[in-house]
Amino acid sequence: MGRALLIVDVQNDFTEGGALAVVGGDAVASAVSAFLSRRSEDYDVILASRDWHDADGDNGGHFHKEPDFIDSWPVHCVAGTDGAAYDPLLDTDAVTHHVHKGQGVPAYSMFEGRTESGETVGAILSEAGVAEVDVVGIATDHCVRASALDAIAHGVHVRILTDLIAGVAPDSSRAALAELAHAGAVLSDSRDA
Repeated sequence: MGRALLIVDVQNDFTEGGALAVVGGDAVASAVSAFLSRRSEDYDVILASRDWHDADGDNGGHFHKEPDFIDSWPVHCVAGTDGAAYDPLLDTDAVTHHVHKGQGVPAYSMFEGRTESGETVGAILSEAGVAEVDVVGIATDHCVRASALDAIAHGVHVRILTDLIAGVAPDSSRAALAELAHAGAVLSDSRDA
């Protein structure tokens, strides 16, 4: 039975100084790198996702001049820009699969994305015989939540490493973690993983 690590959207636009900066984003990038330096051999596959939005158009209503910060957002993570790049504090050497999502459409879950060769996250996990995934990244209350819920729907055991995530807001992050726990995810500190 295989094991995977899902690293969700640790990108410049979601860390300090970015278009949609999340407080603690840089700390998550550093902490995930430290975790990988100690534990990357524990995983059969390590997938990292990035928002990779089209420069032209509104990406299916995802970009808006007057965003509601629920379904619409300011311009962020445009493909090929510095904002879409991984945070420089995230060491991606151990990543086995890089996933782009949100190309022309809204996408929160990494399961909605594809690798450059067209592979889906679900197919990668199935091919590797993955039965357990650990989820880390940004933002707890949006893309981490959506990715973890899709992993549960895919039929794998999900553990959220709560010291390796950061959310947009405390209340919505707590609600997301409660929802994930109710759906069957285990909430754990990476030191106990």
